[in-house]
Amino acid sequence: MDLRAVERVVLEPGAPRLVETGLSIELPPGYEAQIRPRSGLAAKHAITLPNSPATIDPGYRGEIRVILLNLGREPYEIQPGDRIAQMVIARYEAIEWEEGDLQESRRGEGGFGSSGR
Repeated sequence: MDLRAVERVVLEPGAPRLVETGLSIELPPGYEAQIRPRSGLAAKHAITLPNSPATIDPGYRGEIRVILLNLGREPYEIQPGDRIAQMVIARYEAIEWEEGDLQESRRGEGGFGSSGR
């Protein structure tokens, strides 16, 4: 679902801003909302979300505000009604951690780039 701004905001290059959407939701347990950038804003104006995907957990009841970041060189103006992000509702599995020994794997502790090209 598209999220729209409810306020006018000028995004200066390199300065993240919270943009209000006027939307509050109540998610059932086991669900989260993921907030993602819009590809058109990214491709045409270098506008992104620095914490993408952002997560809204089922306990949050406040207004959804989107952190936008202008990676371009010129200020970009957001107007009320502009589509600024996308929201996806996703199911997740709650787990409880147990301390123990890890099983061996082929990759082991190999980090970035260790699995090849």
